[in-house]
Amino acid sequence: MKPWYRPVGHEVTVFASAYKQALPVLLKGPTGSGKSRFVEYMADQLDRPLIQVACNEDTSASDLIGRFLIKGGETVWVDGPVTRAVRAGSFLYLDEVAEAREDVMVVLHSLSDFRRTLYIDKTGESLNAAPGFQMTMSFNPGYQSRLKEMKPSTRQRFVTIAFDFPTLDIEVEIVSKESGVDLSIAKKLCALGEQIRKLTELPLKETASTRLLVYAAKLIQAGLHPRLACDSSIVQTITDDAETVTALRDLVELRF
Repeated sequence: MKPWYRPVGHEVTVFASAYKQALPVLLKGPTGSGKSRFVEYMADQLDRPLIQVACNEDTSASDLIGRFLIKGGETVWVDGPVTRAVRAGSFLYLDEVAEAREDVMVVLHSLSDFRRTLYIDKTGESLNAAPGFQMTMSFNPGYQSRLKEMKPSTRQRFVTIAFDFPTLDIEVEIVSKESGVDLSIAKKLCALGEQIRKLTELPLKETASTRLLVYAAKLIQAGLHPRLACDSSIVQTITDDAETVTALRDLVELRF
């Protein structure tokens, strides 16, 4: 199935223009706001294969570029996802790249400027990106700690597209389309999500994302009671604090 995405601003036009000019793109925004789905959608729209990497604190340059491995008694070089994308001219999406180790950005610098070149130190190769190659990265400014923020010198290498949760009417459309629930249910869920996002006094590191609202809607569509669906996919997901759980459950009961 083709990925479905509901544009909420000018993100499609900006990305397409960046791709046309071979410019790397940085997507910034909260978890669950549609960044990954957007990249899948654009890869499909522009008819390019997509290689995705979910970065974490253990992701190293070797994980992305490649390494020598022993196969059948011989030592052979195995390309990592970045190298495969460069060779094939694929879309490369590095999700939550700020979480990766510092050496990752260093080896990617030459890919994110006019050179569009990947140097593989272990093999001595210098690869020019094949036509169609597009590097896209994402990060969540609100989630990352100070030590994990992207350096200004790195961010200036990218065209940046800011993501946020959509307006209520658009989010209702997204939740209903993604889950199949009636608009009346989608409206209640999205109103709940909007209310939770405004509760700045609660100790929440993350809030009710569009993704979590879709999860709740899918559980409801599967026959789960709305309160239980919201508790499992929203309340218990965004907090472990007992008092906060109680407060959020009260909000759910007001809606359902």
